[in-house]
Amino acid sequence: MFLKKIATATAFMGLMGSAAYAADCGPAGQSIRILASDFPAIHAVVGTAQTNCGDAAAEFKPNHTTEARQIMNAALTPNPAEYTSVIVANSTLTQLMNDGLVRPLNDLVEKYGANIKPHQLITIDGNVMAVAFMANSQHLFARTDVLEKAGVSGVPATYEEVLAAAEKIRAAGIMEYPVTLNMKMGWNIGELFNMIYLGHGGELFETGTAVASVNNEKGIATLNMMKALKDYSSPDILTYASNESQAAWEAGEAALGVMWGSRGTPILDDEGSTKEVTSNTVLAAAPTVAGGSVPSATLWWDGITISANVSDEEAEATFAALVSALSPEMVAAHNDDAVWLLEGFKPGAAAAGVAATAQGGAKPYPMIPFINVMHGALGAELADFLKGDETAEQALSDVEAAYSAAAKEAGFLK
Repeated sequence: MFLKKIATATAFMGLMGSAAYAADCGPAGQSIRILASDFPAIHAVVGTAQTNCGDAAAEFKPNHTTEARQIMNAALTPNPAEYTSVIVANSTLTQLMNDGLVRPLNDLVEKYGANIKPHQLITIDGNVMAVAFMANSQHLFARTDVLEKAGVSGVPATYEEVLAAAEKIRAAGIMEYPVTLNMKMGWNIGELFNMIYLGHGGELFETGTAVASVNNEKGIATLNMMKALKDYSSPDILTYASNESQAAWEAGEAALGVMWGSRGTPILDDEGSTKEVTSNTVLAAAPTVAGGSVPSATLWWDGITISANVSDEEAEATFAALVSALSPEMVAAHNDDAVWLLEGFKPGAAAAGVAATAQGGAKPYPMIPFINVMHGALGAELADFLKGDETAEQALSDVEAAYSAAAKEAGFLK
Protein backbone atom coordinates (compact mmCIF):
# COMPACT_ATOMS: atom_id res chain seq x y z
CA MET A 1 0.00 0.00 0.00
CA PHE A 2 1.17 3.49 -0.81
CA LEU A 3 0.20 4.79 2.59
CA LYS A 4 1.52 2.85 5.57
CA LYS A 5 0.44 5.15 8.38
CA ILE A 6 -1.83 8.00 9.23
CA ALA A 7 -0.91 10.95 7.03
CA THR A 8 -0.96 14.55 8.10
CA ALA A 9 -1.78 17.22 5.54
CA THR A 10 -0.73 20.82 5.78
CA ALA A 11 -3.31 23.40 6.81
CA PHE A 12 -5.27 24.70 3.88
CA MET A 13 -7.20 27.64 5.28
CA GLY A 14 -5.87 31.16 4.84
CA LEU A 15 -5.46 33.96 2.31
CA MET A 16 -2.96 34.18 -0.47
CA GLY A 17 -0.60 37.10 -0.68
CA SER A 18 -0.68 39.48 -3.60
CA ALA A 19 1.23 38.48 -6.73
CA ALA A 20 1.25 39.33 -10.39
CA TYR A 21 0.05 36.40 -12.49
CA ALA A 22 0.76 35.22 -16.02
CA ALA A 23 -0.17 31.86 -17.53
CA ASP A 24 2.63 29.41 -18.36
CA CYS A 25 1.22 26.38 -20.15
CA GLY A 26 4.31 24.19 -20.03
CA PRO A 27 5.25 21.83 -22.88
CA ALA A 28 3.17 22.41 -26.01
CA GLY A 29 1.43 19.73 -28.05
CA GLN A 30 0.50 17.48 -25.12
CA SER A 31 -2.75 15.67 -24.30
CA ILE A 32 -4.52 17.07 -21.24
CA ARG A 33 -7.32 14.84 -19.93
CA ILE A 34 -9.09 15.80 -16.70
CA LEU A 35 -11.57 13.85 -14.60
CA ALA A 36 -13.57 16.00 -12.19
CA SER A 37 -16.80 16.27 -10.25
CA ASP A 38 -19.74 18.16 -11.69
CA PHE A 39 -20.36 21.41 -9.83
CA PRO A 40 -19.79 25.09 -10.64
CA ALA A 41 -16.48 25.70 -8.85
CA ILE A 42 -14.79 22.75 -10.59
CA HIS A 43 -16.17 23.88 -13.93
CA ALA A 44 -14.69 27.32 -13.25
CA VAL A 45 -11.18 25.97 -12.64
CA VAL A 46 -11.14 23.46 -15.50
CA GLY A 47 -12.82 25.86 -17.90
CA THR A 48 -10.31 28.61 -17.14
CA ALA A 49 -7.43 26.17 -17.62
CA GLN A 50 -8.86 25.23 -21.02
CA THR A 51 -9.24 28.88 -21.99
CA ASN A 52 -5.67 29.61 -20.92
CA CYS A 53 -3.90 26.57 -22.33
CA GLY A 54 -6.27 24.64 -24.59
CA ASP A 55 -4.75 26.08 -27.76
CA ALA A 56 -1.26 25.00 -26.69
CA ALA A 57 -2.34 21.39 -26.15
CA ALA A 58 -2.83 18.65 -28.71
CA GLU A 59 -6.14 18.02 -26.98
CA PHE A 60 -7.88 19.26 -23.84
CA LYS A 61 -10.57 16.81 -22.72
CA PRO A 62 -12.43 17.38 -19.43
CA ASN A 63 -14.95 14.90 -18.05
CA HIS A 64 -17.21 16.37 -15.37
CA THR A 65 -19.27 13.60 -13.81
CA THR A 66 -21.02 12.78 -10.56
CA GLU A 67 -19.42 9.32 -10.87
CA ALA A 68 -15.81 10.56 -10.68
CA ARG A 69 -15.22 8.91 -7.30
CA GLN A 70 -16.45 5.56 -8.57
CA ILE A 71 -14.40 5.46 -11.77
CA MET A 72 -11.15 7.26 -10.91
CA ASN A 73 -9.06 4.32 -9.71
CA ALA A 74 -9.93 2.14 -12.68
CA ALA A 75 -9.33 5.05 -15.05
CA LEU A 76 -5.86 5.81 -13.66
CA THR A 77 -4.66 2.21 -13.34
CA PRO A 78 -3.70 1.55 -17.01
CA ASN A 79 -0.41 2.83 -18.35
CA PRO A 80 -0.99 5.27 -19.93
CA ALA A 81 -3.84 6.35 -17.67
CA GLU A 82 -7.14 7.47 -19.16
CA TYR A 83 -6.74 10.86 -17.46
CA THR A 84 -3.70 13.02 -16.79
CA SER A 85 -5.34 14.60 -13.75
CA VAL A 86 -8.15 14.02 -11.30
CA ILE A 87 -9.60 16.88 -9.27
CA VAL A 88 -9.86 15.32 -5.82
CA ALA A 89 -10.97 15.97 -2.25
CA ASN A 90 -9.69 14.67 1.10
CA SER A 91 -11.02 11.15 0.75
CA THR A 92 -10.43 10.68 -2.94
CA LEU A 93 -6.76 11.65 -2.69
CA THR A 94 -6.32 8.86 -0.15
CA GLN A 95 -8.25 6.51 -2.42
CA LEU A 96 -5.84 7.16 -5.28
CA MET A 97 -2.69 7.17 -3.15
CA ASN A 98 -3.52 3.78 -1.68
CA ASP A 99 -3.12 2.34 -5.19
CA GLY A 100 -0.10 4.49 -6.11
CA LEU A 101 -1.98 6.24 -8.91
CA VAL A 102 -0.91 9.87 -8.37
CA ARG A 103 2.59 11.32 -8.43
CA PRO A 104 4.42 13.67 -6.04
CA LEU A 105 4.28 17.26 -7.27
CA ASN A 106 7.34 18.76 -5.59
CA ASP A 107 9.25 19.39 -8.82
CA LEU A 108 6.20 20.81 -10.60
CA VAL A 109 5.38 23.09 -7.68
CA GLU A 110 8.96 24.34 -7.73
CA LYS A 111 8.73 25.09 -11.47
CA TYR A 112 5.17 26.48 -11.73
CA GLY A 113 4.24 27.32 -8.15
CA ALA A 114 5.28 30.96 -7.83
CA ASN A 115 1.68 31.87 -7.03
CA ILE A 116 0.89 28.80 -4.91
CA LYS A 117 0.97 29.47 -1.18
CA PRO A 118 1.98 26.99 1.56
CA HIS A 119 -1.57 26.58 2.86
CA GLN A 120 -2.56 25.10 -0.52
CA LEU A 121 0.05 22.34 -0.49
CA ILE A 122 -1.28 18.99 0.71
CA THR A 123 1.95 17.42 1.89
CA ILE A 124 2.21 13.81 3.01
CA ASP A 125 5.48 12.34 4.26
CA GLY A 126 7.36 15.24 2.67
CA ASN A 127 5.73 14.91 -0.73
CA VAL A 128 3.27 17.41 -2.16
CA MET A 129 0.46 15.16 -3.40
CA ALA A 130 -2.19 17.78 -4.21
CA VAL A 131 -2.67 21.53 -4.55
CA ALA A 132 -5.88 22.67 -2.86
CA PHE A 133 -7.89 25.55 -4.28
CA MET A 134 -11.20 25.56 -2.36
CA ALA A 135 -12.75 24.55 0.94
CA ASN A 136 -16.13 22.92 1.40
CA SER A 137 -18.41 21.46 4.04
CA GLN A 138 -22.00 20.46 4.51
CA HIS A 139 -23.98 22.83 6.72
CA LEU A 140 -27.46 24.12 7.47
CA PHE A 141 -29.67 25.93 4.96
CA ALA A 142 -32.82 27.51 6.43
CA ARG A 143 -35.94 29.26 5.10
CA THR A 144 -36.49 32.13 7.54
CA ASP A 145 -39.98 32.92 6.22
CA VAL A 146 -41.21 29.38 6.81
CA LEU A 147 -39.65 29.24 10.27
CA GLU A 148 -41.32 32.51 11.20
CA LYS A 149 -44.68 31.35 9.86
CA ALA A 150 -44.39 28.18 11.96
CA GLY A 151 -43.56 30.16 15.09
CA VAL A 152 -39.91 29.11 15.26
CA SER A 153 -37.65 31.72 16.81
CA GLY A 154 -34.36 32.03 14.94
CA VAL A 155 -32.38 29.56 12.83
CA PRO A 156 -31.82 26.20 14.57
CA ALA A 157 -28.31 25.74 15.94
CA THR A 158 -28.62 22.09 16.99
CA TYR A 159 -30.03 18.97 15.38
CA GLU A 160 -32.51 18.75 18.23
CA GLU A 161 -33.72 22.24 17.31
CA VAL A 162 -33.93 21.19 13.64
CA LEU A 163 -36.28 18.35 14.60
CA ALA A 164 -38.37 20.61 16.83
CA ALA A 165 -38.66 23.19 14.06
CA ALA A 166 -39.56 20.50 11.51
CA GLU A 167 -42.36 19.30 13.78
CA LYS A 168 -43.76 22.82 14.12
CA ILE A 169 -43.67 23.30 10.35
CA ARG A 170 -45.47 19.98 9.82
CA ALA A 171 -48.00 20.63 12.59
CA ALA A 172 -48.81 24.03 11.10
CA GLY A 173 -49.64 22.34 7.81
CA ILE A 174 -46.97 24.28 5.91
CA MET A 175 -44.88 21.33 4.72
CA GLU A 176 -45.25 17.62 5.39
CA TYR A 177 -41.57 16.98 4.67
CA PRO A 178 -39.67 20.16 5.62
CA VAL A 179 -36.17 18.62 5.81
CA THR A 180 -33.86 17.74 2.93
CA LEU A 181 -30.50 15.98 3.13
CA ASN A 182 -27.97 14.09 1.07
CA MET A 183 -29.04 10.62 2.19
CA LYS A 184 -28.67 8.60 -0.99
CA MET A 185 -27.79 4.99 -0.26
CA GLY A 186 -24.03 4.51 -0.45
CA TRP A 187 -21.48 7.27 -0.01
CA ASN A 188 -23.94 9.94 1.11
CA ILE A 189 -25.35 7.86 3.96
CA GLY A 190 -21.80 7.12 5.07
CA GLU A 191 -20.87 10.81 5.09
CA LEU A 192 -24.00 11.83 7.01
CA PHE A 193 -23.12 9.24 9.66
CA ASN A 194 -19.56 10.57 9.83
CA MET A 195 -20.77 14.13 10.33
CA ILE A 196 -23.25 13.41 13.09
CA TYR A 197 -21.04 10.79 14.76
CA LEU A 198 -18.13 13.23 14.96
CA GLY A 199 -20.57 15.81 16.30
CA HIS A 200 -21.32 13.36 19.12
CA GLY A 201 -17.59 13.20 19.83
CA GLY A 202 -17.31 9.73 18.35
CA GLU A 203 -14.12 8.18 17.00
CA LEU A 204 -14.33 5.95 13.95
CA PHE A 205 -11.34 3.85 15.01
CA GLU A 206 -9.69 2.77 18.21
CA THR A 207 -6.92 5.23 19.00
CA GLY A 208 -3.80 4.70 16.92
CA THR A 209 -5.19 1.65 15.15
CA ALA A 210 -7.24 0.60 12.13
CA VAL A 211 -9.75 -1.21 14.37
CA ALA A 212 -13.36 -0.03 13.86
CA SER A 213 -15.12 1.72 16.72
CA VAL A 214 -18.67 2.64 15.73
CA ASN A 215 -20.87 0.04 17.44
CA ASN A 216 -21.34 1.99 20.66
CA GLU A 217 -23.72 4.42 22.35
CA LYS A 218 -22.62 7.34 20.19
CA GLY A 219 -23.05 5.29 17.03
CA ILE A 220 -26.55 4.26 18.09
CA ALA A 221 -27.44 7.88 18.94
CA THR A 222 -26.16 8.93 15.52
CA LEU A 223 -28.35 6.43 13.72
CA ASN A 224 -31.37 7.42 15.76
CA MET A 225 -30.81 11.06 14.80
CA MET A 226 -30.46 10.10 11.13
CA LYS A 227 -33.74 8.15 11.35
CA ALA A 228 -35.51 11.09 12.99
CA LEU A 229 -34.31 13.42 10.24
CA LYS A 230 -35.40 10.92 7.58
CA ASP A 231 -38.91 10.89 9.05
CA TYR A 232 -39.24 14.61 8.26
CA SER A 233 -37.78 14.22 4.77
CA SER A 234 -39.19 13.17 1.40
CA PRO A 235 -40.21 9.50 1.19
CA ASP A 236 -37.60 9.31 -1.60
CA ILE A 237 -34.78 10.76 0.54
CA LEU A 238 -32.69 7.58 0.22
CA THR A 239 -32.26 8.54 -3.45
CA TYR A 240 -31.20 12.14 -2.72
CA ALA A 241 -27.65 13.30 -3.41
CA SER A 242 -26.61 16.92 -4.00
CA ASN A 243 -28.52 17.49 -7.24
CA GLU A 244 -31.76 16.17 -5.77
CA SER A 245 -31.52 18.06 -2.47
CA GLN A 246 -30.69 21.29 -4.32
CA ALA A 247 -33.64 20.75 -6.66
CA ALA A 248 -36.00 20.18 -3.73
CA TRP A 249 -34.80 23.39 -2.10
CA GLU A 250 -35.11 25.48 -5.24
CA ALA A 251 -38.61 24.11 -5.80
CA GLY A 252 -39.65 25.33 -2.34
CA GLU A 253 -40.21 21.81 -1.06
CA ALA A 254 -38.03 22.12 2.06
CA ALA A 255 -37.34 24.65 4.80
CA LEU A 256 -34.36 23.04 6.56
CA GLY A 257 -31.52 21.40 4.66
CA VAL A 258 -28.07 20.00 5.29
CA MET A 259 -26.24 20.45 2.00
CA TRP A 260 -22.80 21.26 0.63
CA GLY A 261 -21.57 24.83 0.80
CA SER A 262 -20.70 24.60 -2.90
CA ARG A 263 -24.45 24.49 -3.56
CA GLY A 264 -24.91 27.88 -1.91
CA THR A 265 -24.38 30.00 -5.02
CA PRO A 266 -26.74 28.08 -7.33
CA ILE A 267 -29.36 28.04 -4.57
CA LEU A 268 -29.08 31.78 -3.89
CA ASP A 269 -28.95 32.90 -7.51
CA ASP A 270 -31.97 33.85 -9.61
CA GLU A 271 -32.00 30.71 -11.73
CA GLY A 272 -34.19 27.67 -11.21
CA SER A 273 -36.06 28.99 -8.20
CA THR A 274 -38.23 31.88 -7.03
CA LYS A 275 -37.54 35.12 -5.19
CA GLU A 276 -39.62 33.82 -2.29
CA VAL A 277 -37.15 30.97 -1.83
CA THR A 278 -33.89 32.76 -2.57
CA SER A 279 -34.59 35.92 -0.58
CA ASN A 280 -35.48 33.95 2.54
CA THR A 281 -32.69 31.35 2.41
CA VAL A 282 -30.00 31.70 5.08
CA LEU A 283 -26.78 29.67 5.20
CA ALA A 284 -25.66 28.84 8.74
CA ALA A 285 -23.16 26.61 10.51
CA ALA A 286 -23.74 22.88 10.61
CA PRO A 287 -25.85 22.04 13.68
CA THR A 288 -24.30 20.69 16.83
CA VAL A 289 -25.81 17.59 18.44
CA ALA A 290 -26.32 16.00 21.86
CA GLY A 291 -25.16 19.04 23.77
CA GLY A 292 -21.84 19.26 21.94
CA SER A 293 -20.20 22.52 20.94
CA VAL A 294 -18.55 21.47 17.65
CA PRO A 295 -20.55 21.58 14.39
CA SER A 296 -21.56 18.14 13.14
CA ALA A 297 -19.65 18.31 9.88
CA THR A 298 -16.42 17.43 8.16
CA LEU A 299 -14.25 20.05 6.49
CA TRP A 300 -13.08 19.31 2.97
CA TRP A 301 -10.77 20.72 0.36
CA ASP A 302 -10.72 20.15 -3.39
CA GLY A 303 -7.50 20.22 -5.34
CA ILE A 304 -5.32 19.17 -8.25
CA THR A 305 -3.53 15.84 -8.61
CA ILE A 306 -1.46 14.47 -11.48
CA SER A 307 -1.61 10.86 -12.62
CA ALA A 308 1.37 8.58 -12.04
CA ASN A 309 0.84 6.59 -15.24
CA VAL A 310 1.30 9.34 -17.83
CA SER A 311 4.38 10.78 -19.48
CA ASP A 312 6.36 13.49 -17.71
CA GLU A 313 5.51 15.88 -20.55
CA GLU A 314 1.76 15.29 -20.21
CA ALA A 315 2.04 15.61 -16.43
CA GLU A 316 3.86 18.93 -16.71
CA ALA A 317 1.48 20.40 -19.28
CA THR A 318 -1.55 19.34 -17.26
CA PHE A 319 -0.20 20.77 -14.02
CA ALA A 320 0.81 24.03 -15.67
CA ALA A 321 -2.61 24.44 -17.29
CA LEU A 322 -4.54 23.78 -14.09
CA VAL A 323 -2.31 26.00 -11.97
CA SER A 324 -2.75 28.78 -14.53
CA ALA A 325 -6.43 28.79 -13.62
CA LEU A 326 -5.80 29.46 -9.92
CA SER A 327 -5.63 33.19 -10.48
CA PRO A 328 -7.27 36.31 -9.04
CA GLU A 329 -8.97 36.80 -12.40
CA MET A 330 -10.67 33.40 -12.19
CA VAL A 331 -11.73 34.14 -8.62
CA ALA A 332 -13.15 37.52 -9.59
CA ALA A 333 -15.23 35.91 -12.33
CA HIS A 334 -16.47 33.11 -10.06
CA ASN A 335 -16.17 34.58 -6.55
CA ASP A 336 -19.38 33.10 -5.22
CA ASP A 337 -18.96 29.62 -6.67
CA ALA A 338 -16.78 28.44 -3.76
CA VAL A 339 -14.88 29.29 -0.63
CA TRP A 340 -11.69 29.83 -2.60
CA LEU A 341 -8.27 29.42 -1.01
CA LEU A 342 -6.91 31.88 -3.55
CA GLU A 343 -5.94 35.52 -3.81
CA GLY A 344 -8.84 37.87 -4.43
CA PHE A 345 -11.59 35.84 -2.77
CA LYS A 346 -14.23 37.99 -1.07
CA PRO A 347 -16.53 35.93 1.17
CA GLY A 348 -20.21 36.56 0.45
CA ALA A 349 -23.55 35.12 1.51
CA ALA A 350 -22.86 31.81 -0.23
CA ALA A 351 -19.71 31.27 1.85
CA ALA A 352 -21.32 32.05 5.21
CA GLY A 353 -22.21 28.47 6.13
CA VAL A 354 -18.81 26.97 5.36
CA ALA A 355 -17.04 29.82 7.15
CA ALA A 356 -19.23 29.48 10.26
CA THR A 357 -18.76 25.72 10.29
CA ALA A 358 -14.98 26.03 10.04
CA GLN A 359 -14.85 28.77 12.67
CA GLY A 360 -16.95 26.57 14.97
CA GLY A 361 -14.16 23.97 15.02
CA ALA A 362 -15.56 21.26 12.75
CA LYS A 363 -13.05 18.48 12.12
CA PRO A 364 -11.44 17.86 8.72
CA TYR A 365 -12.50 14.67 6.98
CA PRO A 366 -9.91 12.07 8.09
CA MET A 367 -7.03 11.59 5.68
CA ILE A 368 -6.04 8.09 6.70
CA PRO A 369 -5.48 5.16 4.36
CA PHE A 370 -8.35 3.03 5.64
CA ILE A 371 -11.03 5.75 5.88
CA ASN A 372 -12.48 4.83 2.49
CA VAL A 373 -12.92 1.23 3.63
CA MET A 374 -14.90 2.44 6.65
CA HIS A 375 -16.89 4.92 4.56
CA GLY A 376 -17.78 2.17 2.13
CA ALA A 377 -18.94 -0.13 4.92
CA LEU A 378 -21.11 2.61 6.41
CA GLY A 379 -22.65 3.37 3.05
CA ALA A 380 -23.40 -0.28 2.36
CA GLU A 381 -24.75 -1.36 5.74
CA LEU A 382 -26.81 1.50 7.23
CA ALA A 383 -29.70 1.61 4.76
CA ASP A 384 -31.42 -1.41 6.31
CA PHE A 385 -31.72 0.44 9.63
CA LEU A 386 -33.05 3.58 7.94
CA LYS A 387 -35.62 1.46 6.10
CA GLY A 388 -36.71 -0.08 9.40
CA ASP A 389 -35.41 -3.56 8.59
CA GLU A 390 -32.69 -3.75 11.29
CA THR A 391 -31.92 -2.42 14.74
CA ALA A 392 -29.22 0.21 15.14
CA GLU A 393 -27.05 -2.31 16.99
CA GLN A 394 -27.35 -4.86 14.19
CA ALA A 395 -26.59 -2.29 11.51
CA LEU A 396 -23.46 -1.10 13.31
CA SER A 397 -22.38 -4.67 13.93
CA ASP A 398 -22.74 -5.27 10.20
CA VAL A 399 -20.64 -2.15 9.52
CA GLU A 400 -17.81 -3.34 11.74
CA ALA A 401 -17.89 -6.84 10.25
CA ALA A 402 -17.91 -5.55 6.66
CA TYR A 403 -15.16 -3.06 7.43
CA SER A 404 -12.96 -5.64 9.18
CA ALA A 405 -13.24 -8.09 6.30
CA ALA A 406 -12.38 -5.43 3.72
CA ALA A 407 -9.58 -3.94 5.85
CA LYS A 408 -7.96 -7.36 6.27
CA GLU A 409 -8.16 -7.96 2.53
CA ALA A 410 -6.51 -4.58 1.94
CA GLY A 411 -3.77 -5.27 4.46
CA PHE A 412 -4.81 -2.67 7.06
CA LEU A 413 -5.75 -5.33 9.64
CA LYS A 414 -4.23 -8.71 10.35
